Amino acid sequence: MSNLSAQTTVPTTTSTTIVLPVSKAVLWLVGTAVLALLAYYFIGVDQGAYSIFGKDMHIHEFVHDARHFLGFPCH
Repeated sequence: MSNLSAQTTVPTTTSTTIVLPVSKAVLWLVGTAVLALLAYYFIGVDQGAYSIFGKDMHIHEFVHDARHFLGFPCH
């Protein structure tokens, strides 16, 4: 008869340190901020006279439901 209970080990967790250079972190933060501001503009602001495409409502109609879902006034 073998002694299996003596051979079992408890798995241990090890943490891995992630090293992110400051230049890459700044690039990711700036990129994320630019994308977030573009999304905010197209969903929340772009409408009629404020549209970057003139008095065109195509962007507004495309994001109309998202606009209502996020609570932006529309009409």
